[in-house]
Amino acid sequence: MYVHELENWTSFYWDNNRLSPILSSVRYLQGRLLGRMEGFGFDFIESATLESLILDVVDTSRIEGEFLNSELVRSSIARKLGIENAEFVNIPRNIDGIVDVILDATQNFDLELTKDRLLGWHNSLFQSGFSGLQQIDVAKYRSGGMKVVSGNFGKEKIHFEAPSADRVPDEMNYFLDWLNNDTSTDLVLKSMIAHFWFVTIHPFDDGNGRIARAILDMVLAKSDHSKIRFYSLSNQIFKEHKRYNEIIEQTQKGTQDITNYLEWFLKCFKRALLASEQNLEVILDKAHFWDEHKSKRINERQRLVLNYLYDNYDKEVGFLRTSVYAKLTKCSTDTALRDLQDLVLKKMLVTEDTGKKTNYLIVSSKGLRIPKILS
Repeated sequence: MYVHELENWTSFYWDNNRLSPILSSVRYLQGRLLGRMEGFGFDFIESATLESLILDVVDTSRIEGEFLNSELVRSSIARKLGIENAEFVNIPRNIDGIVDVILDATQNFDLELTKDRLLGWHNSLFQSGFSGLQQIDVAKYRSGGMKVVSGNFGKEKIHFEAPSADRVPDEMNYFLDWLNNDTSTDLVLKSMIAHFWFVTIHPFDDGNGRIARAILDMVLAKSDHSKIRFYSLSNQIFKEHKRYNEIIEQTQKGTQDITNYLEWFLKCFKRALLASEQNLEVILDKAHFWDEHKSKRINERQRLVLNYLYDNYDKEVGFLRTSVYAKLTKCSTDTALRDLQDLVLKKMLVTEDTGKKTNYLIVSSKGLRIPKILS
């Protein structure tokens, strides 16, 4: 039996004694981070918000197995936010679509989530009318059954079966009424309850996970009372996506007691906030770097690699060498060497001679080693 088959299935409850200490810690971290952000100048806030939104867009898609080009995501967000020097390039519809959804959710968090707005989000995600090669119902609730399945053909495992299609309109009306009018639930908890409630209804043929996380981001932005984005919960969820899927499945097969689900989500959010505190140093360094070198002319290959090194500071990147640069930019090693030497000449990179091969490091105003070598 699934939770949605229970009578009054959305009468969720939880153990406040277990959750209150974690919630208090999360609220403290939110306030501390936002206060720190607001102490910086406009340019830094703009840059930090851009970086957080890029992570949100890229990683909410990666959770679904869709890998987006982060530079195209950057161009799309920068253009839509009116950020100066945004590159005007042709952006694929699937990137522009998810960017539109995340921006509307986080920048217009104080607006009601109506059915029309929600259907608009769905239309933005599937402007072609297709999900992959399959035609789907777009900007309308699903008309058929829905199962979450994994495994190869003939060996499928059913993880979840959603409410029947005839139930969806009434279920969604009740959900939206609660989302827009409930004022009794702490907004951080409300964001996580809304996420679970929405994915359990599963109202669309596709895109339910991305829209559920957009709703999560929208309510969290409301809890911050700010359009400034200084963390990416989707980034943390992606890092823990196996457990994320497990806790949702377990809760969908349980009762209205969602304590375990909320406890995991609060701890995940806390880890996202702690990671963001560390990332702020990198974002600040990146903002100073580009401000210092804004008058220097570099090509798109060079810009791509420099942003890649900053954006992947906490990942296993390894050394930046001529061969690595050539692979990242899909150019010849001769071109890679010329690009790298040009960046050294412009004092944007510095060389590190190990005796065998030359490594290149970003000239960091805060003394960071970029790329850093992870053990």
